[in-house]
Amino acid sequence: MSTSSWVGGLGLVAGVIGLTVPVQVGLAGSGMALEGAATLLVLIGLHVRFVLETPVRRAGSWWIVAVQAWLTYVPLTVFGAAWTPVCGLLAGALLVMAGRLRSIVLAVLALACGLVVLAAPAPSLVHHGWALVSPLVGLVEYALVTLAARARELGKERTEVMRKAVELERRRFTRDLHDLVGHRLTVLVLKAQLVQRLVAEEDKRAGDEVSQTLELLRSLSADVRAVAHGLRSSSLAAELGSARTLLESARVRCQIKVSCRDLPEDVEEALTHALREGVTNVLRHAEARQCSIHLLERDQMVRLTIRNDGVRPPRRPGDAGQGLLNLAERVSSLGGWLEATSSRTGQFTFSVYAPRKK
Repeated sequence: MSTSSWVGGLGLVAGVIGLTVPVQVGLAGSGMALEGAATLLVLIGLHVRFVLETPVRRAGSWWIVAVQAWLTYVPLTVFGAAWTPVCGLLAGALLVMAGRLRSIVLAVLALACGLVVLAAPAPSLVHHGWALVSPLVGLVEYALVTLAARARELGKERTEVMRKAVELERRRFTRDLHDLVGHRLTVLVLKAQLVQRLVAEEDKRAGDEVSQTLELLRSLSADVRAVAHGLRSSSLAAELGSARTLLESARVRCQIKVSCRDLPEDVEEALTHALREGVTNVLRHAEARQCSIHLLERDQMVRLTIRNDGVRPPRRPGDAGQGLLNLAERVSSLGGWLEATSSRTGQFTFSVYAPRKK
C-alpha cells in the first residue's frame, strides 16, 4: 500500500475516533451511554462501509446514506446535544456521494448537515459549536477518502504500466532473439555444411571457411549480449556486405543495388532485420542460384526488395513464419508494410516498404 493510502486510512480512523470521543463523553452523564454507544457503533459501521466501498454503480450504496441520515437526526431527540458531532459524518458521506455523482446539490446539502440542526426548536438539543464545525469535518474526511482512493487508483495504474513494460520487454527479447540470433545460427549451420563439403572435396577454401565460421561464432556471442541488454548495433551497410558474402559462399550469385543513404535509425534498424530475414529464407527455403537485393527510395518511401529463384513449391501467403510476423510488427510500427509474391517458375519476391521520417 502506498504512503498516500496509509495517510488517508489513518486519517479517516483518527477522524472517526475524534468524533466518537466527544459523543461518548457527552453521553456519559446522561444515563444513556450504553444505548448511545450501540447506536453510534451501527452508525460508524454503516458510514465506514459506504465511504470505503468500491461502488458497482456510480452513486454506490445510497441507501446507507439514507439510513445514516435517519441515525443522525432522529437520535438528537433522545441523546440531545451530545449527538451533534455525528453530523460531520453525514456531511462526509454526502460529499463522497456528491463526488461520485458530480452533484452540486448534494455538496450543498452536505455543507448544511450541521447548520440545519441550529433551527431545532429546543436549543438544548444542539451543540452549536459542533453544528458549525461539521461542514469542515465533512470536507476533511472527503479529502482523506479521496486521497486514499486516488492512491489506490495510481497503484493499480502503476502496476498495469509495469506489467505492460515487462510484456513489451519480453516480446522485444523474443523477437530479437529470433531475428538476430536465429539468423546467425542458420548461417553457422550452413557454414558448417559448407566446410564439411569442402573438406570432403579437399578444397583449399576449407581453411578460410573455418576462419569465417569462427568469426561468426564471435559475432553470435556479441549478438546475444546485445539482445540481453537491448542494445542496437545493427548496420545496414555491414549487413549488405555480409549478405553478399554469405550468399556467394553458398554458391548463390548475388547482385546488390543501393540508391539511398543516411536513413533514419529506426528505418535502418527495421530494414536490417528485413534483410537478415530475407537472406535466411533464401538459404533455408530455396535452392537458389541467383538473388538480387535492391534498396531504393522514391517519394520519401524506402523499399527493400529481395528476389531469388529456386523456390519449390510456390509459397502461399498463409505460410508466414514467426520471423515474418516479427518483421511485420517492426515495419507496421513505422507505417510500412510487407509484400511477398511467387511465380510458377520458382521466382520469389520479398519487399519491405518503410516511409522515411524526418
